[in-house]
Amino acid sequence: MAEDALTVAVAQTISAPGDVTANAKLAAQAVPEAQDAGAQLLIFPELSLVGYDLGLLGDPSVWVTLDDPRLDPLRRPPLTTVVGAPYRAGDGTPLLAALVFHPDGGVAVHGKRHLHGPERDHFRPGAASDPFWLNGWRVALAICYDAGVPAHAQDAADRGAEVYAASVLYTREEVRRFDLHFAARAMDHRMYAVAANHAGTGPGWESCGGSGVWHPDGRRLAQAGTEPSILTWTLSRSELSGLRERDARAGYPHSK
Repeated sequence: MAEDALTVAVAQTISAPGDVTANAKLAAQAVPEAQDAGAQLLIFPELSLVGYDLGLLGDPSVWVTLDDPRLDPLRRPPLTTVVGAPYRAGDGTPLLAALVFHPDGGVAVHGKRHLHGPERDHFRPGAASDPFWLNGWRVALAICYDAGVPAHAQDAADRGAEVYAASVLYTREEVRRFDLHFAARAMDHRMYAVAANHAGTGPGWESCGGSGVWHPDGRRLAQAGTEPSILTWTLSRSELSGLRERDARAGYPHSK
């Protein structure tokens, strides 16, 4: 049975460069705080297990596989937890991935579909996938530039998404772009949008922070500052359903 509310958390973190072990432990330490706030879903930034530095990818140790023991602190979390990593599939395919750890012990891999710039030199595009179910809600994943491609969110909506959850890196120069992308994806498809951005800096970038949540009408509901933090917000099914029903009566085609 679908729950009327879903509480989500976004972790705005600073990654230890290239250190999967340290970053997995950092993520695991954030889980109790999100759980205490009532969260059922916790999202980390893009490539959170190594940091966003494509120059590190020549080191085999920064790549993970599903059976990687360094991921053990994240297995069977009390809430669904999404982290980012360079992932090597069983057939050798390299993905810029979101790894989804479920409380029942299941782990799912979602690859970034719209690679950006030099990412194409290291990764292959991920495949389209259906949203996953969480407490009766349908959650679709995005990784950074995926959200900058309107067709990606359209596909998620067509597959029934009610929450569009993203792991990202947006820089200080992209503050407006960050808000515009997620406000538009939420409003155009009447779904909640959630994004976890990095804090701090990396090679050639300084994050703008601003992780947050957007209402299906496009409003910003919550916004982090620039420092490391965990932000939580409760999504309302009744508000979502009300908007979709109103749009359906008006004949708007984007309602699902």
